[in-house]
Amino acid sequence: MGRFNWEIFGQVLVGLMSTLVVCQGFTDPRDVAAINNLYGALGTPPLIGWVQAGGDPCTEGWQGVQCVNANITAIALNGANLGGVLGESLGVFASIIQIDLGNNHIGGIIPSNLPTTTRILSLSGNQFTGTIPETFSTLGQLTDMSLSNNHLTGVIPDTFQQLTGDLSGNNLEGQLPPSLGNLLSLTKLHLQDNQLTGTLDVLQDLPLIDLDVENNLFSGPVPDKLLGIPNFRRAGNPFNTTVLSSPPASPPSAPPIGSPPSEQVPRIRPNEPSNPETSSSSKGENFLSKRIVWIVVAGLVIVIVVALGLCLSQKDTEPKKEVAAAVPKRNEASAVPRRNEVAGVSKQNDVAEVARHRDEHEIDMPVSDEYILPPPPLPPLNNPFEKVIIRPNVPPVRSRKQSMEKLSSVRTFSIASLQQYTNSFSQENLLGGGKLGTVYRSELPDGKLLAVKKLDGAASKNQTDDDFLEFVSRVSELQHVNIVQLVGFCCEHGQRLLVYEYCGNGTVYEALHIDDEIHKNLSWNARVRLALQSARALEYLHEVCQPPIVHQNFTSANVLLDDGFAVRVSDCGLAPLISSNYVTQFQGSGYGAPELEMGNYTCQSDVYSFGVVMLELLTGRKAYDRSCPRGEQFLVRWAAPQLHDIDALSRMVDPSLKGTYPSKSLSRLADIISLCVQPEPEFRPPMSEIVEDLQHMVGRARTRDDI
Repeated sequence: MGRFNWEIFGQVLVGLMSTLVVCQGFTDPRDVAAINNLYGALGTPPLIGWVQAGGDPCTEGWQGVQCVNANITAIALNGANLGGVLGESLGVFASIIQIDLGNNHIGGIIPSNLPTTTRILSLSGNQFTGTIPETFSTLGQLTDMSLSNNHLTGVIPDTFQQLTGDLSGNNLEGQLPPSLGNLLSLTKLHLQDNQLTGTLDVLQDLPLIDLDVENNLFSGPVPDKLLGIPNFRRAGNPFNTTVLSSPPASPPSAPPIGSPPSEQVPRIRPNEPSNPETSSSSKGENFLSKRIVWIVVAGLVIVIVVALGLCLSQKDTEPKKEVAAAVPKRNEASAVPRRNEVAGVSKQNDVAEVARHRDEHEIDMPVSDEYILPPPPLPPLNNPFEKVIIRPNVPPVRSRKQSMEKLSSVRTFSIASLQQYTNSFSQENLLGGGKLGTVYRSELPDGKLLAVKKLDGAASKNQTDDDFLEFVSRVSELQHVNIVQLVGFCCEHGQRLLVYEYCGNGTVYEALHIDDEIHKNLSWNARVRLALQSARALEYLHEVCQPPIVHQNFTSANVLLDDGFAVRVSDCGLAPLISSNYVTQFQGSGYGAPELEMGNYTCQSDVYSFGVVMLELLTGRKAYDRSCPRGEQFLVRWAAPQLHDIDALSRMVDPSLKGTYPSKSLSRLADIISLCVQPEPEFRPPMSEIVEDLQHMVGRARTRDDI
């Protein structure tokens, strides 16, 4: 009996010891759950040891996983050809210190719930979109971060506590956050190749030894302290100019004659004393107030006296006014200058030159007496001296019932159905990403292909569901053969998606700069026809739609090509979703008109962007190409001065055309482009004139060498 008890005791003891040893070898269950979820979000790539459920990463030697005791402390999978997304499970890791997933193909957004224990974060060289999460403020131990060469947008959050970082090669915008000035241990900062604005003043007191801000939109003088940084690169910025800011309520007064251009006139804020001594003297203020009151009273008395005098004299002058008004009314049209006849000898010469070329190159047309007969009505022009805040014209608000009635022409999709049609928005169906969201290819059960634009939360965050429905109803009303048609939409669970017809031949940008096969087959006549069809789309938006619709994002990447290589312009009517911060970024892309710097955007700004796209068709170059020499990076700056030099113009033509183009047609197209990219918006022609000119060119070479 006693022996039997000792045997049982021994077996139990051995079992407990074995269990204890095994338990000590197990990875923390929280880490196991987190890495299982990460593996699934990445699309279950072929990684040694990794499984989607269970497993023991710390004892089984999972690829790229490092542990201390039972906790995962590092995941290092740089260049492992990973795809998918990161998912929302990273925050579950208990003690992870390093996450290195750089140089892969991971997309989606950067999760907002990163582990608070993270010290090193490397996500560079991927396909991340969206913004840098504000929750980075919780990463108090983060010391080294690299998010370079992704597709991140928005501003740099004002949240960093300590950091050495690389944010280069994205689409970040806005000014540098004040919190960067508190990073007193920051020695390296790479911000190149973004669209950042403002000054570098916030960085001047940091112990930097490596600072790269090239190819941004930084302005103002460079602080003297930064000039002493051993490795400081700043090319490609408009330094020593005024800082970009919101347009003032009233036009600023002109500077004194003879003052240097860079001289800054100090501004005095409203209700702010210019002298401390004056503000401290209440007696002086009372005196000044009484003086202002007496001036106002005297002014009112004068106005009343003048008004009475005018009223008494009006009876005598009324008949004379009526007789005088009857005379000039007949020839009123001849007294008003034409759109391009604006004061300035050089501009008049440009217009005269264009008219001469039109006579030489186009089909003979009967001469109309346009200086005697009134011209046909044109859409009203904005006052060139009037500030126009970047807000598209919006018709009166409809009721929800009216919006739903208009939506009867489009289809309502559910999130579940779109997930099915896009294979859960897989990387294989990703068509591209823009400032408003990401576009995926979807295939319906009947085999029909559609394009699904998944809007970023930031793009529609200020819209309620009713606002979104009204917005969709207005976009659905845009019906034109050269505009991508809206097929349907989805508005569920806080998600907003737009479903469009699918264009199978990509974009003009891809045809010119990526797809060599299409590029070499783009004949001269084909390029002119692409320009004409694009112009018709903008003409419809500007001059047919009432009120006029400004595109505000016209680029070669938004000019799609359908199966027959006909143009379908995308993103029409989506201007209300565009962030005001994007305007600066758009200008830096090479497509933005000069007036964007002052916060102005009108239909004439679209005309400028259209001129840039025509320059791409003419030269085969990108609107902005950082790989070119510095003087040739911005296409308009390089090409515009050469458009009237016939020899330089011939050298500018896309080499893939191999000289197969009519010289007169080339000269005429250059004239049109030159007018479109005029620095002053009032000198740019309306789209209807551009359509007419391009129609004449196409008429001379009808379908001679299609793609």
